[in-house]
Amino acid sequence: MNIIEKGLLEKITGLHEVPQGAYNIRANGGLGGRNTTANIDIVSKEDKPGIDIIIKPNTKNESVHIPVVVSKSGLNDLVYNDFYIGENADVVIVAGCGIHNNGDEKSSHDGIHSFHVGKNAKIKYVEKHYGDGDGLGERVMNPTTVIEIDEGGYMEMETTQIKGIDSTVRVTNASLANDAKLVIKESLMTHGKQYAKTDFTVDLNGENSSANVISRSVAKDESYQVFLSNINGNNKCAGHTECDAIIMDKARVSAIPEITANHIDASLIHEAAIGKIAGEQLLKLMTLGLTEEEAEEQIVNGFLK
Repeated sequence: MNIIEKGLLEKITGLHEVPQGAYNIRANGGLGGRNTTANIDIVSKEDKPGIDIIIKPNTKNESVHIPVVVSKSGLNDLVYNDFYIGENADVVIVAGCGIHNNGDEKSSHDGIHSFHVGKNAKIKYVEKHYGDGDGLGERVMNPTTVIEIDEGGYMEMETTQIKGIDSTVRVTNASLANDAKLVIKESLMTHGKQYAKTDFTVDLNGENSSANVISRSVAKDESYQVFLSNINGNNKCAGHTECDAIIMDKARVSAIPEITANHIDASLIHEAAIGKIAGEQLLKLMTLGLTEEEAEEQIVNGFLK
């Protein structure tokens, strides 16, 4: 990888060099590097672009890195990744995409990720999106995540859009079996004329299944955000969806949480709040010597953590 691609990799994964353990680096639509371990295999698909990540049952304390970097203007990348997490495994998967566009053509990456979480398996999935470059071409990302959690399985998903993405539609669909649990934490910032749409749908099909979907977002300048969240309680279950947004300048935010109880023992809650930064918060930080701009930045960074 060149200097630009290494910089993108650091932004989305925190890595300065190639990671240890299992990894697959996708660079400009091709393979930038791969490594497997005794318990984690990565296989290229034969019928379409993408990989299968196979994690053996009972695998513990291992991680998989599957970042994507795009540094060519005009490249429109599409990839299908399937994750098979064996029974009783406990692993961390670090993904994400960085786009550097210095040209006038649109550069994009669409990733379709499907997770098959085995019985009593536990997974933490971290996904970061980032864009930069001085060109006029758009930087577009449209991630789709499909999740199936078997009995007693657990998945925690942290998804973050750091900056620089002009347009994104983020779709997540999940189905949970008995005693399965899903936790989703989204952090999102838009600025300029950027557009971001989030669409979560969770089907709580299993007895004692549960889901907690939390979104924190900041909309600046003339950007526009749409948050959709739909939790369907189809059994004895517990579900919670929450959207908190800070709106600034001339930005717009729409929050549309929805809960549907299809079972008498479904316990579901939704919350949504949109507002500006409180004046007393700014004043308190400014009395400590910060400028108004620095105070806003401190508040926003703390809110998105």
